[in-house]
Amino acid sequence: MRVVSLVPSLTEAVAVTAPGLLAGVTDWCTHPADLGDAVRIGGTKNPDVRAVAELRPDLVIANEEENRAPDLEALRAAGLEVLVTEIRDLPQALSELDRLLVGAMGLERPEWLDRAGEAWADVEPVGSLTAFVPIWRRPWMVLGRDTFAGDLLARLGVRNVYAGHPERYPKVPLAELTASGCDLVVLPDEPYAFTASDGPEAFPGLRAALVSGRHLTWYGPSLAEAPAVLGRALSG
Repeated sequence: MRVVSLVPSLTEAVAVTAPGLLAGVTDWCTHPADLGDAVRIGGTKNPDVRAVAELRPDLVIANEEENRAPDLEALRAAGLEVLVTEIRDLPQALSELDRLLVGAMGLERPEWLDRAGEAWADVEPVGSLTAFVPIWRRPWMVLGRDTFAGDLLARLGVRNVYAGHPERYPKVPLAELTASGCDLVVLPDEPYAFTASDGPEAFPGLRAALVSGRHLTWYGPSLAEAPAVLGRALSG
C-alpha cells in the first residue's frame, strides 16, 4: 500500500506503525525524524494536488479541520481515495486511529495505541484549575469550544474558560484575557511558537505553563506519553 498523509500527527502514526508505506507527506510532517523517501507535497492548507496524484497513492489521509475541503475534493476528482478523520476529543482520536490503521489500511492494531488508551485511563489530574489557551498572537486567538486539546486539558484537571464560546478558535482582546481571573495561561509551542520570552510577558502576575504542542494537539504515538509530559508542564 502507498499512502500520502496530509496531517503531521497521522504521518507519525503511520510511520511508527508500518515504516515504508508513506509515499508523500506535508512540509510540516516532522516526526519521526526519518521519513525515508517520502516526497514533500506542500503544506496542510495548500498541498500540491498534481504532485499527490503523480505519486499514485492507494490512500490519502486527511483531517476535516487541518485540511481544506476544496483540496480534498480536487484529490477525489483526480481519482484518489481520501479518508478524512474527525477528531474533537480523546475517545474519538483513539477510535479514528483504529479506523485508519486497522480498518482502512489493514494493519495490526499497534501496541502504542493500546498504551495511549491505558495512559489516559489512568491519568491523574494536576489539580482543579481554570485557564485560557492562546494559539496565536497579533491577534490573540485561544482555544474555544469542542477542541481535542481542550478535552485533554480537562482530563488533566484544567478547565478552559472559553470552552463554551460559540467559536472553536475565537479572537479575544488581550484586556479580556488578563481580566479573566484564571489560575494560569497555557502556552503551547505550536501553531504559534510561544516561548519563555514570547508570551508570558503579556500576562504579568499570571502563572504561565509552556507546553509541548505536539503532546497537546497531536493524535498519534505521542498520546502515550502526553499525560506525563503535559502533567509536568502544567504542575511546574
